[in-house]
Amino acid sequence: MNLARAIHFDESDMRVFYAPARTGEWCVPGGFEFSDWGEADLAGKARQAFANGWLGVETFGRVTFVAVTRIEPDELEALAKRLAEHFVEIYGAPSLEAALPVAREELAQMAELCEDHAPNTLLTVARELTEAGVRESFRAIEAEDAGLEQFAIHGDPEGLH
Repeated sequence: MNLARAIHFDESDMRVFYAPARTGEWCVPGGFEFSDWGEADLAGKARQAFANGWLGVETFGRVTFVAVTRIEPDELEALAKRLAEHFVEIYGAPSLEAALPVAREELAQMAELCEDHAPNTLLTVARELTEAGVRESFRAIEAEDAGLEQFAIHGDPEGLH
């Protein structure tokens, strides 16, 4: 099964989001955060998060790009529990037991979004407010089209060379 991880090509997310997601953390669209928003809520960094921010499921920060990658079943279940805890703590879900099926469904929708894409495919999200509520659209950028070699940093992580 595939899901997507936060990826950064530069430091711009650190400046445009109140709380940026950590590179490598698993993400979902996170549009539920904006379900009761109106035009008055769309200003500054909040507007940026609304317009094109994916939600990290570890820090609950936002990121502009995610990359499709494989996830193991035990990792997926741990993410479901973390997201369910977030629903209880932030959104007032009555219990972890009540929130867990909703969290699993959110992750299943993300997995469905990722299933037809090769590993390392980049995904973006765009949102707009409509009379019917928040409308989300997604765009995929295949790895070979993204020119990732332009952004790759090659080096010795230990600093030995």
